[in-house]
Amino acid sequence: MKAIEITEFGDPDVLKLAERPTPQLKAGEVLIKVAASGVNRPDVFQRKGGYAPPPGASDLPGLEVAGEIVGGTIDEKHNPFGLKIGDRVCALLAGGGYAELAAAPLAQCLPVPAGLSDVEAASLPETFFTVWSNVFERAYLGAGEGGANETLLVQGGSSGIGVTAIQIAHALGFRVFATAGTDEKCRACEALGAERAINYKSEDFVEVIKSLTNDRGVDVILDMVGGNYVPRELTALADGGRIVMIATLGGVKAELNLAEILRRRLTLTGSTLRPRPVEFKAKIAAQLKERVWPHLEDGRIKPVIYKVFPAAQAAEAHALMESSTHVGKIMLSWDAGV
Repeated sequence: MKAIEITEFGDPDVLKLAERPTPQLKAGEVLIKVAASGVNRPDVFQRKGGYAPPPGASDLPGLEVAGEIVGGTIDEKHNPFGLKIGDRVCALLAGGGYAELAAAPLAQCLPVPAGLSDVEAASLPETFFTVWSNVFERAYLGAGEGGANETLLVQGGSSGIGVTAIQIAHALGFRVFATAGTDEKCRACEALGAERAINYKSEDFVEVIKSLTNDRGVDVILDMVGGNYVPRELTALADGGRIVMIATLGGVKAELNLAEILRRRLTLTGSTLRPRPVEFKAKIAAQLKERVWPHLEDGRIKPVIYKVFPAAQAAEAHALMESSTHVGKIMLSWDAGV
């Protein structure tokens, strides 16, 4: 099969088209003929040498794909969605998505939502699994001190994660706010369901959030920035609020007022999804199928695709990702050949 390799750690041009053997399936895995692969920020980190694959995972980048199941043994005990050979699926991977064929745990495969193309379906798994596990399970939006009226602030609302978090929370009835780096990106966030998007380059998100919530603050903040954002985010939280961190693009160190955390019952937590076991991800898949897939099928939640590249142009896709000029997802297509 053809695949995109990281030939050495470095700039986007280290990504090269290569020949690789067909993946050897492990117990519980199926083989997917890949039509499209998603490009995500962790792929960039891996390319630069900062995010190694978990033990036993493919060294190829790529954490999400969509295509057709073409091989493997279907274990009905671990097949809650009734999938079979020949079905169109999208799947979350621990690696190996930048290839014509990919191995995926059956429990991490979901049927392609009705009406979606392969490219649209491939844009879902990495961000949808990440948002659900962090915003709704780890930060339990809607189940904290604010109850059903809880609010969410999404930092980096125009990213792939951001557009997903805004749409899911909005579809489930929560007030959502977001930050972004340009007025154009802010308007895009608002079109997706953010009640107000804040240009972090020209506005103070703490002041704006306080004004929008009658000085109460938000209940949950989804943070991809870290660094000096964290003490400001604590101030922007309501009593009993939770910050859940999924990246540290702004730095790994922050100086915090721990007394504020104690006094106001605040929570600072975080997670990485990639190394978690299949059983954990299978539970997320079941929640997504029940709670989110219906909204994808009725059009209330829509994939946000910024640009699709032929797979051989993965380097150009990574360069675009690092420019941060996009809104939504960047994708690779294998359908046209490479």
